[in-house]
Amino acid sequence: MYVQNPFETNERAALRETVRKFVEADIMPYMYEWDEAGEIPWALHEKFGALGAWGLGVSEKYGGLGFDDCFMRSIFAEEVAKCGVGGVGAAMGGRGISIGPIEDFANEEIKEKCLADIVAGRVGSSLCITEPSGGSDVARMKTHAKQDGNHWVINGSKAFITGGMKSDYFVVGARTGGKGLKGITLFFVEADTAGFSRTEMDRKMGWWASDQAMLYFDDVRVPATNMLGEQDMGFLAIMNNFNFERISMVASMTGMMKACLEDSIAWAQERETFGTQLIKHQVIRHKIADMSARIDMVESYLHMICHQANVGEMPVAMVSKAKFSASKALEFVASESMQIMGGAGYLRGNRIESIYRDVKVNAIGGGSEEIMRDLAVRQMGL
Repeated sequence: MYVQNPFETNERAALRETVRKFVEADIMPYMYEWDEAGEIPWALHEKFGALGAWGLGVSEKYGGLGFDDCFMRSIFAEEVAKCGVGGVGAAMGGRGISIGPIEDFANEEIKEKCLADIVAGRVGSSLCITEPSGGSDVARMKTHAKQDGNHWVINGSKAFITGGMKSDYFVVGARTGGKGLKGITLFFVEADTAGFSRTEMDRKMGWWASDQAMLYFDDVRVPATNMLGEQDMGFLAIMNNFNFERISMVASMTGMMKACLEDSIAWAQERETFGTQLIKHQVIRHKIADMSARIDMVESYLHMICHQANVGEMPVAMVSKAKFSASKALEFVASESMQIMGGAGYLRGNRIESIYRDVKVNAIGGGSEEIMRDLAVRQMGL
């Protein structure tokens, strides 16, 4: 029913089957219960870590797989997203965008202390960039750090930090120089550091189990050796990190769209209106065709992006266009699926309802649709 991947391999196919079975056995029987409770059991992090979910791109020395594969990154994201409860995948995957900066820029002592445990899912970590006063506009970052002898003192706050309430380690962006992206430095901060505190962000539209938090830094002192990378160059050093995040989000949205389509078809085959199956009505058949076409286009684009990333040519413009194209496609597919299911789709406890609530977080998080359009045009040289 979906487009074939011309770059498929036996290893990738086997991984997809393994992750699919994990989702069916360890997530789907409990996901609505976790969603309502607003959290997932920590054991799930460790089970997912055992599959190698966070080991891609990480050295074997630190518990990683010793190789990277963008297709495999996408497989993990897509198959977990098919469960339909986005907060579950977010709670587990929040550490993903913090691992790269730690391996690439932390000193050996820090890496040996925490990286293997993070990759295995035994502890959590989070990347802290978004602030209450600005999300996608990173150049406006207000959290700042000042050097005091052989320490840096951090003051400020961060918002919507996924995994933030339970993470043990944080990669924190803070302004150390002038205005703009070139004045930002990354620091490694442990949760038990004096002056650090956090509060839960609840009452969200969706992603109820995502463990998102507000973080506060009040004269948080960290050793100068906790600086990650070069001073004032932190954000520029991890820009590719955000490309991988956006690719995973495109894959995740592809999985969500597939879940909506599959449940729509199943419902349309079961439901009868005016004496015939719902799926026999032309208007419903056309909705299914439109949804399927959008999924095919996004997935085909994703295949090409993953291939280019694997050969060392990160296609930033394509990634940006894929991100906003996927969120628009998801918005359409979720809405049409809800329309097909009617009132039944509006009830809690089905994938279409929970995915419908998660549409907007995908259109905003990881770079808003507007920012992605602007970035794409700039990457086109215009």
